[in-house]
Amino acid sequence: MDPSTLAGTGPGGRITRADVLNVIDARATGTPSAGAPPGPAQTAPGSVAPARQTPAQPTLAQTQSLAGTDEVIPFTNIRRRTAEHMVRSKATSPHTLVVLEADYENVERTRRSEGGAFRAEEGFSLTYLPFIARSTVEALRDFPLLNASVADESLVVHAEINLGIAVDLSHEGLIVPVIHQAEEVTLRGVARRIRDLAERARGRQLNADDIAGGTFSITNDGPFGTFFTVPIINQPQVAILATDGIARRPVVVTQPDGSESIAIHSTGVVGVSWDHRAVDGAYVSSFLARVSDLIGSRDWAAEL
Repeated sequence: MDPSTLAGTGPGGRITRADVLNVIDARATGTPSAGAPPGPAQTAPGSVAPARQTPAQPTLAQTQSLAGTDEVIPFTNIRRRTAEHMVRSKATSPHTLVVLEADYENVERTRRSEGGAFRAEEGFSLTYLPFIARSTVEALRDFPLLNASVADESLVVHAEINLGIAVDLSHEGLIVPVIHQAEEVTLRGVARRIRDLAERARGRQLNADDIAGGTFSITNDGPFGTFFTVPIINQPQVAILATDGIARRPVVVTQPDGSESIAIHSTGVVGVSWDHRAVDGAYVSSFLARVSDLIGSRDWAAEL
């Protein structure tokens, strides 16, 4: 007796002693048993067996009636398009993730020393995101295979770095406006463009050019205090960088004489989801290490 042919009636579909005895009795008497799955239908010679019916999916009306007091909310157009894009990306690319912790103390010092003047001149605060974006663009110069797209069985490496910045549309969906030729823009310029694109995105004032031609994207959950994000690649790009919450934490620092001490620094996790068809882990890890190094060591005040 093959246990896989038995339909258990115990908790969780377990096969009980009664199920086994029922099958034995049924075989002895030639009658079907409640514990055994039905076999193929017997038909008379020349007749056609009835087709097996596939259970229909519940309609919206059925869902509403079954839901009781639950609320059924049809997808908006932007929610539906976001969902379709995400599903298509997961079906297209073999996603892989690399993360590391970055030290933002160098950025923090610049924000403390220059932030007041920046706000007075620009009319908005100097956040962490422009520093991350600039570091990403500079690192892509050294690791161009991540500023690329997959086409058939080839990798198309783009000459320009068109940086997409994911923007939440009041929890209704996402849109990714693009900073075109970001390699030519300074830290202050990046901050201005991020601000402008985000405001126009939320005001539904973007045009087709604003969202076209992206070659690499960043998604930023940091303002919500998140610790670790696994982003989905923005097709047809091959990678997307995620930045999470930045907080004051104790870290080990090395002094000029080689000794070590404990200090309080601003740190946070950065990660990259990437298409394993395009590159391998060592390449992405080296890129992410370069991003982290730039965040921690670049002379940011000179760009302001």
